[in-house]
Amino acid sequence: MLRGISLCILVCTLLALAGAASAQQIHLPPAVAQGQGMGDVTVTQGNEAQRQQALAANVQRQVEIRRDSEKMAELTQELNNYLQKNGNAVMSLDALKKAEQIEKLAKSVRSKMKQVF
Repeated sequence: MLRGISLCILVCTLLALAGAASAQQIHLPPAVAQGQGMGDVTVTQGNEAQRQQALAANVQRQVEIRRDSEKMAELTQELNNYLQKNGNAVMSLDALKKAEQIEKLAKSVRSKMKQVF
């Protein structure tokens, strides 16, 4: 009985979500009319200065990823050594801080790896 009610609630929720999703409309801006000479305009991908900035930013990003990865490996090794030494004992505050730093560095590395210049 409880399983049937749960299934009914699940189906109703899914139907409500599907109805809400289909009710959303996408509003697009009106089309822009082009004049006679507008079709011949060439579009450039960026000038040389922008390209150099993008390359420099990419190099800097790679340096930061490498630095963060090395720090993360160092902290991981320290935490692993601590856990092997202390076994199943209660973790110290220092070990918890290292675990939090590892997590922050991992998120930082992941976000930097997703960036595209």
